[in-house]
Amino acid sequence: MKENWIYFVLLFIGINVYVYGQDNSNPKVKCDYLLYLPEDYSNKTDTFPLLIYLHGGLMRGDNLEKLKVYGLPKLIDSGNQYDFIIASPQCPNDTYWSKIDWFDNLYQDLTGKYRIDKDRIYVTGISMGGFGAWHAAMDYPDKIAAIIPLCGGCNDSLEICRINRIPVWTFHGTADKSIDFNETERLVDKLKMCNGNVKFSRLDSSGHNIGCIYEHKEIYDWLLKQNKKLKNVL
Repeated sequence: MKENWIYFVLLFIGINVYVYGQDNSNPKVKCDYLLYLPEDYSNKTDTFPLLIYLHGGLMRGDNLEKLKVYGLPKLIDSGNQYDFIIASPQCPNDTYWSKIDWFDNLYQDLTGKYRIDKDRIYVTGISMGGFGAWHAAMDYPDKIAAIIPLCGGCNDSLEICRINRIPVWTFHGTADKSIDFNETERLVDKLKMCNGNVKFSRLDSSGHNIGCIYEHKEIYDWLLKQNKKLKNVL
């Protein structure tokens, strides 16, 4: 009888660990965001891919203008044109993208207001935002078509192989003194061990400031090839 009791306790614990690993338990937060619509959005009736950009730690707060200092918001503010709807949310002070569920409210808001192709939703981020991109894929693997994390990482306790079918193109500088290069390298190694769809750009001698990656057309061309309905390619 005692043995049966122990068995059911262990079974209950195992079920709860499994559920925790499958569901996002972070508190849901509604973040304000900058929005970019493609130049021809109002002239068409078809859907558009969505790219979500996550900023680094210094841009947290309640002033969206801060986001235009670097990265995609800066490039958009400078007049660059893109084939995506681009949303740039702002993380509240005193927390991190990886500690909150920012995705669900943003997803519901954007897909309810704009013509978004739900099979082509992408997340990119730099530094703290790089962590956020990895975690978003872990929390919503059924909704995200691809991610591009820059100099980020992901909690060791998470089962990274859960996202082995999500295309990942990740970047990290070998001389990064803010977030160790190994944060990305170990995730890439783990994904490769479980046949992950991962591409790693090792930036030799580069430090933490690699926001110039967003100036490269190649990353956007690569994203546009990723579609949850089709076979994704690297």
